[in-house]
Amino acid sequence: MAYRIVSALDLVDDEALIAAYRDRHAPGAVWPEIVRDIRDRGYRDMEIWHVADRLVMIADVEDDFPRPADPAVQHRVAAWEAEMDRYQQPIEPTGEKWLSMTRLFSLDDQRDEPD
Repeated sequence: MAYRIVSALDLVDDEALIAAYRDRHAPGAVWPEIVRDIRDRGYRDMEIWHVADRLVMIADVEDDFPRPADPAVQHRVAAWEAEMDRYQQPIEPTGEKWLSMTRLFSLDDQRDEPD
């Protein structure tokens, strides 16, 4: 059984950098080794949503997530991450880049009928 993780990250608040970041994530723009690494690490599906300078990543992952990284592609992953560091900044200055979010509401948990 898979589960979902949701994380948030900020972008550097610069229109040109934000546009470049969007371009780097357009269909076909992400390096194939990065896509392979993402899938190999146990991601079933991943979406990154954007508003202003905030990113939200929604990922469905396998039960054994995170899987070990393939050492053969880690040089490319490191190069990709170094490039992304130009655009990204942690929400909390001393924190990790992507912060895990906590679900506050689920429609499935709500009743349809008034009390």
